[in-house]
Amino acid sequence: MRSPLWVLMLPAVLSFPDSFAQKIKKNDKPVVDNLQKHIRFLSNDDLEGRRSGSKGEQAADSYVSEQFKTIGLQPKGTNNSWLQDFEIYDGKDYSASTLTFDGESISTNDFFPFPSSPQKSVKEEPSIALREKGVPWFLDLKEILTTSANNPHFDVWGFVEKIAKDYAKKGATALFVYNTSTYDDGLSFEPKAKGATLPIPVLYVNKNITTKYFADESATIDVDVKVAFTDKKRVAYNVIGYVDNSAKLTIVIGAHLDHLGHGEDGNTLGQSTNKNEIYNGADDNASGVAAVIELARMLKAAKFKNNNYLFIAFSGEELGLLGSKYFTEHPTVDLSSVNYMINLDMVGRLNDSNKALMIGGYGTSPSWNKYLTSVSDSKYFTVKYDSSGVGPSDHTSFYRKDIPVLFFFTGLHGDYHKPSDDFEKINYDGEFFIVKYIYNVIGATNKEAKLTFTKTTESQTSTSAKFSVTLGIMPDYSFNGNGVRLDGVSDGRPAQKAGLQPGDVITKLGADSVLSLENYMQALGKFKKGDKAPLKYKRGDKEISTEVTF
Repeated sequence: MRSPLWVLMLPAVLSFPDSFAQKIKKNDKPVVDNLQKHIRFLSNDDLEGRRSGSKGEQAADSYVSEQFKTIGLQPKGTNNSWLQDFEIYDGKDYSASTLTFDGESISTNDFFPFPSSPQKSVKEEPSIALREKGVPWFLDLKEILTTSANNPHFDVWGFVEKIAKDYAKKGATALFVYNTSTYDDGLSFEPKAKGATLPIPVLYVNKNITTKYFADESATIDVDVKVAFTDKKRVAYNVIGYVDNSAKLTIVIGAHLDHLGHGEDGNTLGQSTNKNEIYNGADDNASGVAAVIELARMLKAAKFKNNNYLFIAFSGEELGLLGSKYFTEHPTVDLSSVNYMINLDMVGRLNDSNKALMIGGYGTSPSWNKYLTSVSDSKYFTVKYDSSGVGPSDHTSFYRKDIPVLFFFTGLHGDYHKPSDDFEKINYDGEFFIVKYIYNVIGATNKEAKLTFTKTTESQTSTSAKFSVTLGIMPDYSFNGNGVRLDGVSDGRPAQKAGLQPGDVITKLGADSVLSLENYMQALGKFKKGDKAPLKYKRGDKEISTEVTF
């Protein structure tokens, strides 16, 4: 699960007393045991944190597929298999690029091309100090870093790209960037950076190479450079099972299966320097997948036959809801027949003291009030509602398709997105009561017609708690073009007030060029409430400049 700002305000779960155990009936004990078995397997170190597209996640895929098969579900993935495959873009790889100075090959550890560089070769003998037409030019960042040392809004990356465009107009065929100052320029290769292609190759050269070749500015260097990129991709899978009751409507019940692996994607909290550390994700979200498996078992045997049931373990949620978005764009059932969608994300830490169960999507159908309250039981938990259909998990993808949703969640805790999110900390009895509650909600809707969908006020979601302001957008996480494309814009928020619409692509915020979602987050973190900032975005082929007020 990705971390929204509103969720970080909820109370942390610190411990789980055993009082729930006294309320579990003998006939219910097998379900509790199954939940424990599923979560123990899915959060085992052997699965290495279930990173999307990894061997560990594939082992989890096989486990869930086998559970679905044993229960008696039908496969509903690609080509009647259990799996629906999709590609995850991992950014650019520049390892095919080459650089030689005076005939000596430079390691790719000592240089990198800007990702927005064109793929081309240049072979010349330029002088470092002379900027002549038809040869590469050189740029030492020392002066600009010194003069901008006290400017927190200075964007080194944007500065270099602006200089490169200017130098290209004046005749440079490539630009070599280096830094002889004591200031950290913060530049590194950003594989997922998304910017318009520069007119010339731009390469950053590390200090050890700079010292060896650029110390004498009057020198002439034999330069031979080739910039070449390949796309890095990995394949991930949604696991999909189906109960066909020959009904007109289908209920989708899902949870994301992926987690953070060893922290390779940089979306962890409190990551140590130990790269062997494993983020097992017992609550996030082995707990949700375990609940889906047990709901599949219960609904397969139930008398609720007026709906079909589609059970999905999504991949790619931690990378931006990729699996659920892919499914809604490539559904294996007719989306118009989907009655509603239930999403379970982090349902394993029901706090025994406050018994708080959060349910999102309450406002996505006028029917939810009736169904949710008719089967609730205050002995087991206290329900807190959020009306929004948009949140930091996979139900958002279905809400975007005008499908009523519910999002079940027991709150953040001190182990969230940390290696300490382990199976022994799960409140298994508490999770059982949540599963039973959801089962009863589904039973209550069994004889009703298709639920009416209603749009809701959209809560702003974010990947970090460090922001004091928001634009009020839902990024399109699967977008691989230039900038950050908007999948949604919240009413009354700064982006909407500035005229932005879904489909627009943000290319600059304040002084920062927006090359990727990460750049956007960094730029956003520089502002506070009341600040104004220039913003550039594209709508189709038209580039528009405006101002936003936070």
